[in-house]
Amino acid sequence: MHVEIWSDVACPFCYIGKRSFEDALGRFEHRDEVEVTWRSFQLAPDMPATVDRGLDEILARKYGKTLDEARQMNEGVTKMAAEHGLEYHLDRARPANTRDAHRLLHHARTHGLADAVKERLLHGYFVDGEVVSDHDTLVRIGTDAGLDADDVRTLLASDDLADAVRSEYEEAQELGIGGVPAFVLDRRMLVTGAQPSDTLLAALRQAWESRQGAATT
Repeated sequence: MHVEIWSDVACPFCYIGKRSFEDALGRFEHRDEVEVTWRSFQLAPDMPATVDRGLDEILARKYGKTLDEARQMNEGVTKMAAEHGLEYHLDRARPANTRDAHRLLHHARTHGLADAVKERLLHGYFVDGEVVSDHDTLVRIGTDAGLDADDVRTLLASDDLADAVRSEYEEAQELGIGGVPAFVLDRRMLVTGAQPSDTLLAALRQAWESRQGAATT
């Protein structure tokens, strides 16, 4: 069974969703027969490489909230993350364009290291306050996950895989995905949002049963 997960590395619910999915997959009876592919979905493709504003201010501007209201919203997300074993520090998060981070993920996918790179990018952004558009940071994240440093530098110095990032965003729209995380199971079922692991486990089982039923018809 093939599970495709559209997400962004600057989406707090995507890291939570990753943990929920990992828990669900760990309890799934056929987990060894599941292939997982991380797909690109930039929530803010027009954002500058770096932004001299914190998440509270960006959230307040986006939704017409006061800074206090935005701070409370982020505190709620932090508490939700803690329930999944994640220690968010949104006050130190440094908003940035995620295009190059997604290009790095595409490169990592060809080496079977997409999940490891995804984990380090999410942790870097939401826990360590890393700038995920900075090339030196991306080289370090890539090499920590097992990629060759020179290969990553060459990639980032070019525009390679930018079309692949855009293509997957467009593909998500064609599938009716308007937000992330979004889990597409065998192109038969779509589950969106940072759902509880029990919900994702039920979806895995339903998609598996549907797959088995189709194989016998």
